[in-house]
Amino acid sequence: MFYVFGINGPMYHGGPERLSQIAPVRRVQRPQALNTLVADTDTDSSTLLPQPSTETTLRRAPAQSAVSAYASAAQGPKEERRPLSLVRDVMTRGALTVSPRSMVNDAWQTLALHRVSQAPVLNDAKQVIGLLLRADMAPLDLLPTPGAVRDAIALARRPVSEVMVTPVPTVAEDTDLRRVASVLLDNGLPGLPVTDEQGHLAGFISRTDLLKAIASDPPLDLWS
Repeated sequence: MFYVFGINGPMYHGGPERLSQIAPVRRVQRPQALNTLVADTDTDSSTLLPQPSTETTLRRAPAQSAVSAYASAAQGPKEERRPLSLVRDVMTRGALTVSPRSMVNDAWQTLALHRVSQAPVLNDAKQVIGLLLRADMAPLDLLPTPGAVRDAIALARRPVSEVMVTPVPTVAEDTDLRRVASVLLDNGLPGLPVTDEQGHLAGFISRTDLLKAIASDPPLDLWS
């Protein structure tokens, strides 16, 4: 089941077929990199720590194997493998959210700090009313052009409510993952908020969540 929520509340619930008619969403372009207070580059920890010698590694191996075996036995039998087929199987719970009254600059730093590219926007009743994308906070048509700095500063001082995607499609926890993948391909969004029919947020499902599910064990059920 899919829903559409806007600033004034729910607008649609049903299958994915009519989503593009109810809430047309333009395809999202990836922004060029911008400097933030938080560095986006990952540091390879192997370059920071001294590496043990081969002799030391071999000497530790038996002890490490024994510890691993003991830990596995203590955990008991593994849960039965089952295919991942529904949103609830792969969604991220406790998703980062922002307020529509937050300034774009503050929201940018929050997303950068948590290393995410999007966040649901909630009203005072904790209902989804929009989706904030880093792509909308760094639009390609501002980079680089004459006056880009001035325009970027003006954008940073605007409230989130003026740049968020709204109305925004959302999805229920019991929705088939293949339908979600189809909707993401159609509208270009990087993910969807997971809500109930009143718009209360349960989590977020992103393209990254789907890719992790494809590569995980148990496997993603794509073919049944």
